Amino acid sequence: MDKHNTYESTVIINASLDDAQVESVVTRISETITKNGGSITALNKWGRKRLAYSINKKTNGFYVNFEFTAPSSSIALLERSYQLDEMILRYLTIALDAKALAAKKATAAPPPAVETAAPVQPREPLFTESAEKK
Repeated sequence: MDKHNTYESTVIINASLDDAQVESVVTRISETITKNGGSITALNKWGRKRLAYSINKKTNGFYVNFEFTAPSSSIALLERSYQLDEMILRYLTIALDAKALAAKKATAAPPPAVETAAPVQPREPLFTESAEKK
């Protein structure tokens, strides 16, 4: 049995699709991950963004980021499904190492509690009406 590693996969979907079609592509990707023994830990939809350069004559893309754990053998199947899907313009899948996971946990930790300061006393105005009349 393969060891389950943590991966992050970012996909750019054709932005000219309507929201239902984009959602169906995201669902198809999620099902591909889970059918091949993986489990999705986070799904981030970054939305429609302008591309830095055109890809297949498209200037906008819908960005989706998947964080998941899966056996290493399933990544080839996942990327093959990306290549066959005409709606997906680009993709990038990386394996997260121990340093990346530690950094992600550190940034996800809630910020330390901030002590509330004493209420600020109002100060006297710098200019008064009598000074303005002079």
